Amino acid sequence: MTSSDDRLPDEMNVEMNSGEKQKEKTDKQNKPGSPGGWLEILSHLGFSDFAIHIGVNVLSMGLIVSVVWLMSTFYRPTLQPRASNAIATVSPTSAPDLPTLPVFQNSIMPLTGILRQTSLHTNIPSRPRMETVKYTVQSGDSVFGIAEKYGLDPTTILWGNYPVLKDSPDSLRIGQELTILPTDGTYHQWQAGEGLTSVAKYYGVDPETIVNYPANHLNPDAIGDLSKPNIAAGTWLIIPGGKREFISWSVPVGMTRDNPAVSEVLGAGSCGVVEGGAIGIGSFIWPADRHYLSGNDYSPQTNHSGIDISGNLGSPIYAADAGVIVYAGWNDWGYGNMIVIDHGHDWQTLYAHLSVINVECAQSVNQGDVIGAFGSTGNSTGPHLHFELMNTVYGKVNPWDFLP
Repeated sequence: MTSSDDRLPDEMNVEMNSGEKQKEKTDKQNKPGSPGGWLEILSHLGFSDFAIHIGVNVLSMGLIVSVVWLMSTFYRPTLQPRASNAIATVSPTSAPDLPTLPVFQNSIMPLTGILRQTSLHTNIPSRPRMETVKYTVQSGDSVFGIAEKYGLDPTTILWGNYPVLKDSPDSLRIGQELTILPTDGTYHQWQAGEGLTSVAKYYGVDPETIVNYPANHLNPDAIGDLSKPNIAAGTWLIIPGGKREFISWSVPVGMTRDNPAVSEVLGAGSCGVVEGGAIGIGSFIWPADRHYLSGNDYSPQTNHSGIDISGNLGSPIYAADAGVIVYAGWNDWGYGNMIVIDHGHDWQTLYAHLSVINVECAQSVNQGDVIGAFGSTGNSTGPHLHFELMNTVYGKVNPWDFLP
């Protein structure tokens, strides 16, 4: 029988190694950083196993609640709007048990709705203007541009300033003082002996529209008889929505080589009877190098029967088609230096506000010939070419429809 001292060296080494490993395992468990170590320390401090287990359970529950809170924050379902053309609305719901927390957008559930930012500043909408204001015409202004600046129709600028503009957008000049109405309509200066009913009918409105408009400062109780109202002569009245026919001062149609009487009343540039001369082909080119506007567009409703083409002072002006000169000189009605070409086949073209005239009466020109230069003569707020295309059958037509 073999004693313990007679064991083989290998067996003794195995036993020693096993004992050392067991000792290392025990030491690790007793370290403060390990669960076993903390339990051992708490036991030495006098805490019972029961108290220790309660603490562990409380800690575990806390971890579980934290996980649930985080999951509800990141994966809270968003309310889907109803299918509607209007902005979706959400009915009120009962308050949640947990405090309301910010919802973060993520790739799983997109955030819907519009986020509102806190602002300490309140924008108060501007109130509608109820009185007339004055405007001084500046360089480069046009009736269309002034109307756009005040949110009005261009006709309102003309109808509100007949004593200054005479119903012609080309009468605009730098330094003029214009009356700007607070609303679209017309402006009427009351004359002695007028009746409110007849004035209202002329402008296409009801008498009450004039009387009740605040800016007119009329007392309905003091007006009296509408046919003989108590309104002082010279009073200016705003006619909201009012309209009237234009009084036209523009160059008349029909300035042909065989009809000089039409142009004789326009100014010193009238040529009288013109015999013979070139005939056009009935196809037109742009009379300037630039093919865009610098001021007013073709707009019969605002009494503007041509287009104002952009150009620098002194830039060349070309004959839009072949023809003969039937007017070359000053125009007394605001066009300044003006040229009119009769192309035959019932067509004429007009070129106004020129600084230089390079042609003379009865002269034949070819399409593309230089006939003058850009200027700002007559009623003008800056260099441009006022160009009209006229037909003795169809009247003043839109040049945009005939220029390439």
